[in-house]
Amino acid sequence: MQGVQHQVRLQLNTSGNTSPLAIDVSESAEVRIQRLITENPVVIFSRTSCCMCHVMKNLLHTIGVYPTVIELDEDEIAAIPLNSGEDSGESPALFIGGTRVGGLESLVGLHLSNRLVPLLVDAGALSLAVPLWV
Repeated sequence: MQGVQHQVRLQLNTSGNTSPLAIDVSESAEVRIQRLITENPVVIFSRTSCCMCHVMKNLLHTIGVYPTVIELDEDEIAAIPLNSGEDSGESPALFIGGTRVGGLESLVGLHLSNRLVPLLVDAGALSLAVPLWV
């Protein structure tokens, strides 16, 4: 049975600031992004009309997970936290359970190695009625 998908875009505008993340004008982009990572079990940070983000969302939807997708402006992309050893941020950037997983290639790698579903369950993004090993 297919789930019903609702897509909602919340955009709060303040004078002089039109960022979709502008909820509290005193927050920096880094603070807003970190708060969103902490508050949501699965978050994708993307550029507008990113085809890789579309593929990521479709893969997660087939598993039964509906991630929070945040479209960032170019100047906000640099505020996405990096893993140690990474030179620069990539977009889309996927976070599961507060940890940066990477981009599309990392997501597909986790899926093909059967490590994605357990990761989503641990993050609270997916609930399984029947354990995987049954």
